[in-house]
Amino acid sequence: MTQSDARSGDTDGGSDPAAGADDSGATKPVRLLSRDQLAEIDEARRTTTETRRVSVPGVEDILYQPIPVLDRGFVRVIDYMGDDGAVVQAARVSYGKGTRKLREDEGLIRYLLRHRHTTPFEMCEIKFHVKLPIFVARQWIRHRTANVNEYSARYSILDNEFYVPAPAELAAQSTANRQGRGDVLEGAEAARALDILKGDAGRAYEHYEELLNEREDGSVIDPDRQGLARELARMNLSLSFYTQWYWKVDLHNLMHFLSLRADPHAQYEIRVYADAMLDVLHRWVPATARAFADYRMGGAHLSAAGLAVVKRLLAGEDVTRESTDLSAREWRELMATLGREG
Repeated sequence: MTQSDARSGDTDGGSDPAAGADDSGATKPVRLLSRDQLAEIDEARRTTTETRRVSVPGVEDILYQPIPVLDRGFVRVIDYMGDDGAVVQAARVSYGKGTRKLREDEGLIRYLLRHRHTTPFEMCEIKFHVKLPIFVARQWIRHRTANVNEYSARYSILDNEFYVPAPAELAAQSTANRQGRGDVLEGAEAARALDILKGDAGRAYEHYEELLNEREDGSVIDPDRQGLARELARMNLSLSFYTQWYWKVDLHNLMHFLSLRADPHAQYEIRVYADAMLDVLHRWVPATARAFADYRMGGAHLSAAGLAVVKRLLAGEDVTRESTDLSAREWRELMATLGREG
């Protein structure tokens, strides 16, 4: 789905053909944002302000726009401060841009990241608006190095929106990894799993409205009943329902988040959010993003024992795991890193 699809308000649920499908298999439109919210975004994007602060064209192009994620989620850049030049400026404690050439600035950024000099990257910040399933939010909140303000279900009624995995993501428990997925479910088992997920979420929201004695639009169901307080009624909703928050983080901690959550081993549902934000990183600070891709995402960290093995291999030795200080698991991981699996 393109950003223009998201801006129009009516979407097909992204690349997930099953998301938003009804019992007949037809795809139902999904509204990422209300028409009022879309109007506010259009108005904000039409407004320009003269400033002496640094602005980045790549981010300005997508500012405020929802980047679709999963079936009903999104990521939006709300605000940002700094750019690659701000990292360099902080490292040199200089005034303005100076007279350095761009390749020298990029060389310094690569040096800083390579040697883990993190403070200059903390001088840049970015603020996201994120719509995500509650179970993804509970993983995400483990990163305690950001400022978060979440939609309050004590104050407002949650929308009747819940995440339904695409068929390709309906997988069994991995037999080799306690927190991973194995083979994709097929046939009747997959259909039954989807039926349970959709049916349970649907019933939970019906009961949520009954407990509140309010509908999603705020209208009263039964004038003769009071209804349960919102802060109590919300406990009956499942973790598949969507929540929203503002998430503000500095560049150093954003990269740490992305190094873990954009990793192939991360859970799919949080990884796709990280992938969207990784694209934003390349738009915002391209030199930093290139260094990050080389040294963090595409690099490898070796223990002292692992480094000793590499040195022995370079010296031409026929090294076996039993001749090292590595555990069987560490050995497998090192061989995979070196492309010597099996």
